[in-house]
Order: sequence, then structure tokens, then C-alpha cells
Amino acid sequence: MDVPVKNINDLRLEIYRLKGLEQEQLFSLKQRFSSFSSILSTIVSLFPGGRRDEGPKNEGIFGVDIVQLISGIVLPFTLNKTLFRNSNFITKALVRYISTRASKFINESSVGQLWHKLKPLFAGKAATETTVQNSNKPVV
Repeated sequence: MDVPVKNINDLRLEIYRLKGLEQEQLFSLKQRFSSFSSILSTIVSLFPGGRRDEGPKNEGIFGVDIVQLISGIVLPFTLNKTLFRNSNFITKALVRYISTRASKFINESSVGQLWHKLKPLFAGKAATETTVQNSNKPVV
């Protein structure tokens, strides 16, 4: 409402102007949502995670990978069923809250990095066992 309404004619003019503005906006909305793909893209844009062509950083459900989803469920359940079995409700709730928060730091890349660090330890142990077994054989 740019111009103040002083009498009934100004009020009628403002009503007609607003109805015209409503029709323009209605027409532009109909054009925007004329196809199924435009409706679907609008719905998808409501969720966080960005567009699919931004790269692999937004994979999974709303930017969460499968390892985070599993650890968010398994970690609190495991802790409450093993270490905090006879604890009270408040302790279990705190453990669930903290472990759910901690599971956000566990993702595929962190698990992969940990595996690559631990892999030589297992490979080295297996290699030393085979050399020990081979050294016990008599040389013919």
C-alpha cells in the first residue's frame, strides 16, 4: 500500500490494484508449477543436501552416509546393552545422546582411513606367521 487511502474511491482503486496483482502472481505460479518435474524439484529443494551435480559430498539420505546411519543406531544400543546394562534411565539417556552425537563424526571416510591404518598390522602379522612357518621346514 504505497498511497494512503483517504476516501472510498481510493479504497476501491487499491482493491482493484491488489486483485490485479493477485492475478499476476497466480499466473506466474501456474507457469512455475506447470510440469511434474518442476513440482518435484521444488519439493526436493526443501530438503538440505544441495543439488546432485555438486559432487560426492552430499550422498546418502540428506547428506548422511550409510555408516553414519548404522553407527547412530548401533553405537548407543551396544553401549546401553553392554557397558551400561544396570544403569538408570538418566545415564542411559545421556549415553544415547552422547553416542548419537559421536556417531556424526563416524563416516565412510573415517572408517576407510582407520582400515588403511590397521590393514598393514594384520598383513604384517600374517606375513610374519608364514615366514616363521617356512623357517621351521627343513631345507632339502
